[in-house]
Amino acid sequence: MREEVSLAPLTTLQVGGAARFFAEVHSAEQMLAGIRWAAGRAIPVFVLGGGSNIVVSDRGFAGLVLRNAITGIELRDGEDDSKLLTAGAGDQWDDVVKLAVANNLSGVECLSGIPGSVGATPIQNVGAYGQEIRETMVALDAIDTTSGAIVTIGSNECGFGYRTSRFKTIDAGRFVIIRVTYRLLYNGSPTIKYADVGRYLEERGRDKPGLGEVREAVLSIRRAKAMVIDPGDPDSRSVGSFFVNPVVTLEQVAEIERRFAGNQQSPGRIRSFAGPGGMVKLSAAWLIEQSGFVKGYQYGGVGLSSKHSLAIVARSGGTASEVMELARKIQARVRAETGVQLTPEPTFVGRE
Repeated sequence: MREEVSLAPLTTLQVGGAARFFAEVHSAEQMLAGIRWAAGRAIPVFVLGGGSNIVVSDRGFAGLVLRNAITGIELRDGEDDSKLLTAGAGDQWDDVVKLAVANNLSGVECLSGIPGSVGATPIQNVGAYGQEIRETMVALDAIDTTSGAIVTIGSNECGFGYRTSRFKTIDAGRFVIIRVTYRLLYNGSPTIKYADVGRYLEERGRDKPGLGEVREAVLSIRRAKAMVIDPGDPDSRSVGSFFVNPVVTLEQVAEIERRFAGNQQSPGRIRSFAGPGGMVKLSAAWLIEQSGFVKGYQYGGVGLSSKHSLAIVARSGGTASEVMELARKIQARVRAETGVQLTPEPTFVGRE
């Protein structure tokens, strides 16, 4: 157990204060011991994974931060041509994708390059380029902090939605994930649903790409947007996409079109995708840009990535408070210009 440990270096945004108490745990038993230690002192607990989707307050966290370092990847036979891959919550997610592709297992190749750890994937229902975790996840093991028991939760019990799950909503903070199991298809065809991926492959003459080629395509596209962590690229000092793409009705789309009608700087066709249940998924990046926030926009020590308007980045000297101020500024302007409320994707830790 350590005291007053800076959390900024443990996050991809690299801002924020210190944890009052801090410990790295390597087993479910150590995790449970830490939870009980905090309960005995009536202090809050935050479980830290890869730090890729959190904003830590400049004032830090006044309780115990447990860094989840439970690792261990196992492959075993599943039904028919499937394989079951189980990984510890502290394993790096992209290591899992790399291993799957190397073993000719399809189902997660489009999730290449996403920073963070395995434990976060079901919480966020992580998704990108046409794939989501709920499509391959079988079950997870977790500590139920209300009872101290280790429970197994099936995929159909996770309450998955677009970039969400029961672990972010009704059961936020209740479960600490320790391992996750995915079902992947041996020798399966790669997923190519997004135009960016298809175009990248077509330009290189890959008419029948394999899993490895799709992984490289996704990694290249993400790097071009600074969505792969790179110490040499200041634009990657972010939490990735700061806002989720909003899902709206056809009536809301028509209202946005009316708002822009007659505007000499009309943005043209709204950038959108088919959403669930006849709804429409709008590009949050497009909404941000049409509301006056361009790539590279600066706000004090923070700003928008010069490569992707959906990423808020922290420059040298930037603070968590500035990140939150800019996020609220963007939300207010987008709401005023388009009538759409943007929802932040990262978790906010500590007090502002």
